[in-house]
Amino acid sequence: MGESEAAAKATLSDWFQLMKPGVLSLLQVTAMCAILVHDLIQWNIAGRTGFDLAQTAETMVVVFVGGYLTAGGAHTFNNVIDRDIDPTMQRTAGRAIARGAITPKAGLLWALILSFSGTAWLIHFANEVAAFWAVFSILFYVFIYTLWLKRTSVQNIVIGGAAGATPPLVGWAAAMGDAVSITNPFDLGSPLPWLMFSLIFLWTPPHFWALALYRSDQYKAAGIPMMPWVHGPRRTLTEMRVYALILIGIAAMPWLNPSEVGELSAYLYTLIVLLLGIWYNQSVISINVNQPLDEKGRIPSAARSFYISLTYLALIFVSLVSVLFSPELTIMFLVLIMINILSKIFRRKSSSEPPVASD
Repeated sequence: MGESEAAAKATLSDWFQLMKPGVLSLLQVTAMCAILVHDLIQWNIAGRTGFDLAQTAETMVVVFVGGYLTAGGAHTFNNVIDRDIDPTMQRTAGRAIARGAITPKAGLLWALILSFSGTAWLIHFANEVAAFWAVFSILFYVFIYTLWLKRTSVQNIVIGGAAGATPPLVGWAAAMGDAVSITNPFDLGSPLPWLMFSLIFLWTPPHFWALALYRSDQYKAAGIPMMPWVHGPRRTLTEMRVYALILIGIAAMPWLNPSEVGELSAYLYTLIVLLLGIWYNQSVISINVNQPLDEKGRIPSAARSFYISLTYLALIFVSLVSVLFSPELTIMFLVLIMINILSKIFRRKSSSEPPVASD
């Protein structure tokens, strides 16, 4: 098939899907939250007055566009590089380059356009530090993860997770404006963006291994050394539980300064992430690799943990924004959630009890 013929078969959706928009959505949530957290902390320090909503919204738009372009470029590079193995896996066989709808050459050009335009956008509308971390993510994802680790090391997801953990750094750097310098892009003025980075980094292995547990044969056929088929499901579950426990410990550390944001916000966030961590950890502990597969070929408990992990990560970041904006409203919301959960448990318990025979 010629390049012009292949291009004619490609739809706008095909070009868009090369960017992996589903993955991008969660990444952008973490970047947006990082911006809000930075600005809300400054608002709290200033006595909760003078919040510049327009400036915050502008920064969020700038980072959303720049982050979408650069991360989309990195994912498109991944599609080009993995075109030989994507057709062998059910999950990736439908990708446009894998099925021949878009040629590798056209895909490479699209990746370059996305990457360079996103970088230029961030340099112009944000700052060089935000652009630095976006470029770092592209290079790390393409060269360290895709070209090197993915096909050679069982630690591919562990180390490669650094690429997906950078959006909060991009967002935080953009929110700081001229207060950061490209001479030292690691100095972001606070440990909080690095907390966000570490949370995503530690979250990545148990999140992806839950998926790999029931797609182990596909990864093996493609020659990708994923933990479940290289070292077995038992070793995988052990490492997943270790990462989940470390994640709870790191997240529950007192990262918020009570003197800056108030004691209620600081301690409430610690409580929330501790409860969320226990909830997610329970889903990891509950994985049973001996369960019969469902109609989609998944291990039900592993699939449940995979989807819970997505909600867990989003809630950690949203909770941080919530407690900084209004700890009182956050408490009210938590109480309502608790009442709802308890009512469901009560109804489930009542429906499972056998009826009492009357005299």
